[in-house]
Amino acid sequence: MSYDYIRIKGAKEHNLKNISLDLPRNKFIVITGLSGSGKSTLAFDTIYAEGQRRYVESLSAYARQFLGQMEKPDVESIEGLSPSISIEQKVTHRNPRSIVATVTEIYDYFRLLFANAGEPTCYLCGKPITSQTSTQIIDYVLKYPPPAKVQVLAPLVTGRKGEYKNVIETVRKEGFARIRIDGKVYNLHEDRIPDLKKSLKHTLEIVVDRLVIKPGDEKRISDSVESGLRHGDGKVIIKDENEERIFSRKLACTDCGVSLPEISPRFFSFNNPYGACPTCSGLGKAIEFDPDLIVPDPNLSIYEGAIDPFQIQGRNYFYHTFKGLAETYHFSLDTPFRKLPQKVKEIIFYGTGGKKIRFNYESDRFKGSYDGRFEGVINNLKRRYRDTQSEEMREEISGYMSTKLCPDCGGHRLKKEVLAVKIKGHSIMDVTRMSVKECYGFFDSIRLTENQKLIARDILKEIKERLQFLLNVGLDYLTLDREAGTLSGGEAQRIRLATQVGSGLVGVLYVLDEPSIGLHQKDNRKLLDTLRHLNRIGNTLLVIEHDEETIRNADYVVDLGPGAGEHGGLVVAVGTPEEIEKNPDSITGQYLSGRLKVDVPLKRRKGNGKV
Repeated sequence: MSYDYIRIKGAKEHNLKNISLDLPRNKFIVITGLSGSGKSTLAFDTIYAEGQRRYVESLSAYARQFLGQMEKPDVESIEGLSPSISIEQKVTHRNPRSIVATVTEIYDYFRLLFANAGEPTCYLCGKPITSQTSTQIIDYVLKYPPPAKVQVLAPLVTGRKGEYKNVIETVRKEGFARIRIDGKVYNLHEDRIPDLKKSLKHTLEIVVDRLVIKPGDEKRISDSVESGLRHGDGKVIIKDENEERIFSRKLACTDCGVSLPEISPRFFSFNNPYGACPTCSGLGKAIEFDPDLIVPDPNLSIYEGAIDPFQIQGRNYFYHTFKGLAETYHFSLDTPFRKLPQKVKEIIFYGTGGKKIRFNYESDRFKGSYDGRFEGVINNLKRRYRDTQSEEMREEISGYMSTKLCPDCGGHRLKKEVLAVKIKGHSIMDVTRMSVKECYGFFDSIRLTENQKLIARDILKEIKERLQFLLNVGLDYLTLDREAGTLSGGEAQRIRLATQVGSGLVGVLYVLDEPSIGLHQKDNRKLLDTLRHLNRIGNTLLVIEHDEETIRNADYVVDLGPGAGEHGGLVVAVGTPEEIEKNPDSITGQYLSGRLKVDVPLKRRKGNGKV
């Protein structure tokens, strides 16, 4: 049996007054009417809720126990329902790790792209990092024309301070005849090895073999290279009469010694300890005590209450504490805080360290002195915040904290080794910090090597398609690293809409709640084209909307009313936008036709100067 309509009978949920309605399937349907007239109740609480309930009931008993029991909406029957997806004005991503790039899954493709086509560099010197297999290194040596003279060396120590007597003795015991120390070769069994100064940096390399290249020496060359790699921890030096070259079996900088682990997609994830900045755990920011909040008015002196959490009242504990500091470090409690020397400010905030100072105290009953350390205002607040069991105290102390960029990663969320993997000079977070429009332009104009093109062709196609979906719903201005929790309801809804377009599902009932909210009028056409695309590939769209352009572009309009709350819940008019426009009972139709309108005021009220 084929259904051309979604048939609703006896809908009485909330303020709906036993309405019955036939909605054409595979059409673009707009539900409109006054706020409170029952639009969301009909679309979400009745049609979508029943579709979800039926889907859950179709699952096995085992699966249903995890989804819970869903109540049947107050409706007699609904026929012709498709699987339903709701796209509401809800920002569901409260996790600070969720950003636009992860919500849209674009970041997953970024990780895949950089893992396969990224170019590793050293984060210290910026030079490219490469790795070679032992076979590639052996082939390099075999390319020397006979009778070239070649040495194979294994680096042990590179530019580090120390005497290294044990290292030299170990090399001798392992049977090697020669070692190169700071560029000079010594015979371990004949020459006297000089004593190395502990305070100077030294470089030690084993001379594994000295070769004269000739046919038939392939086995010896192979054994020598393998031995060099084994003793050089994956690195080997090939030296001829003119130059020497360092090879590494690992991803490592031969100059700085910086090495990278295996580069895989998880290496680029800030949700995984493998790639996340260890200081901020991938959040890109840290909540720290802020000196500007602790001293909100630096024009005040300490005596006048400049240090907000440590107010001086009479001769209390704080008075005696700061008086002891002032006497030791020679400053006045009456001096405005901003005029105090920087060193004094640091002592006030972070304490005296291990140094004890004399504190004199005096009250009505006691007088005396003691020697002690001052832990500092910020260290005191940290300790109390960490140790207190009182939520009230914790909340009070948190008022002196603010969110700042992570000092190690600078807000990039990832380890410096990860950020050193680049494509055309851009790290993965450089790309993620671009706006949707900038990012699309970057990948549209990027010029890759032939090998990179072969690897990245399909990945780039997917990235550009998903960015295009975001452009199509008017989100070109969003940066991909924008936290999902900071999005407006309309932005979050359009992101979900773009994701659904990318999924390519057909035969689905999409229920949307005012997707044009927050969208500039010039971008409305982009949104409508996206909705039409979803409809064109075989889906039914049920959209709650007040926007005139959206209503006029609908295939079918349902106008609810006539009022709000208990005065609503009735179907006032149904039909095409043209039919609604001619219906005298429809308030929406009267505004569409121009019979009713809201005039632009001739005189506008003056503002009060406040934002």
